Amino acid sequence: MAKQEESGQSLNQIKKSTNVVFNIVFLILGVMCVIPLLFVFSISITEEEALRTNGYQLIPSVFSGSAYKFLWNERGMILRAAFMSILVTIVGTLIAIALDTSMGYVVSRRNFRLKKLYTWLIFIPMVFNGGMLASYVVVNNILGLSNTIWALILPLACSSFSVTICRTFFRTTVPDSIIESAKIDGAGQFRIWSQIVMPISKPVIATIGMFAAFGYWNDWFQASLYIQDKNLQTLQSLLNNIQKNIEYIANNPYGGLSLQQYKSSMPTESVRMAIAIVIIVPIACTYPFFQKYFISGLTIGSVKE
Repeated sequence: MAKQEESGQSLNQIKKSTNVVFNIVFLILGVMCVIPLLFVFSISITEEEALRTNGYQLIPSVFSGSAYKFLWNERGMILRAAFMSILVTIVGTLIAIALDTSMGYVVSRRNFRLKKLYTWLIFIPMVFNGGMLASYVVVNNILGLSNTIWALILPLACSSFSVTICRTFFRTTVPDSIIESAKIDGAGQFRIWSQIVMPISKPVIATIGMFAAFGYWNDWFQASLYIQDKNLQTLQSLLNNIQKNIEYIANNPYGGLSLQQYKSSMPTESVRMAIAIVIIVPIACTYPFFQKYFISGLTIGSVKE
């Protein structure tokens, strides 16, 4: 028995040289992920004229805070868009967690009669979809969600991939004996899911919650399709509109300046990068708080039957 344990441990051990190679590879990958963010920040604090003359540089040749000063002057528009992004992300993430976990719990039960049908309904959207035209017709014409906050939330509220992760997690982690015991005590399925399954499913909740939060926070496409009301624009949509057309920011009600004045005073390149920093930093700061649950939940969810 001792020999078997020693042989098992030897198989799981990694040579020091291999470990060094892995560390170097992961360090390089980490640097590759950080450098673009530093590059964007560097551009955001570079003087506009220096950008025109010298191009993009990792270390600014001439430092300037004009981009962030410009954003501060337009704080009314920025804060309004930030509030919409935060609201959509919070509400959408909560709805996504409720839908994904409830559906994942249902299809994880072996005695559920419609399990095969539901499994196919979950699997097919992972491979095929109706396309943008069909989605637009459903959201805009049938549901009538155009120019409402629900047009930013409901189209992204349920993910087949997240449901699959929840299904695998519940199947491998939640014992059938707990469910049967709860049924004997008279608990219904909703009570079992909400009071028994969910409290012991923090890893998978953190995993799909992070996926949903990133998806909502980074999304600009839904707003470009369904939102014309400037009061419902999100930060991402605002950045996209600024990149496409400078007249969008020139026509906001907070500045009170003409289009030509905006064009001459606005640091176009650096302000775009500054808005990107404003968008990236908040969602990036949330990851360390969920890292432990995120890694464990994603690992468990990756085990396929």
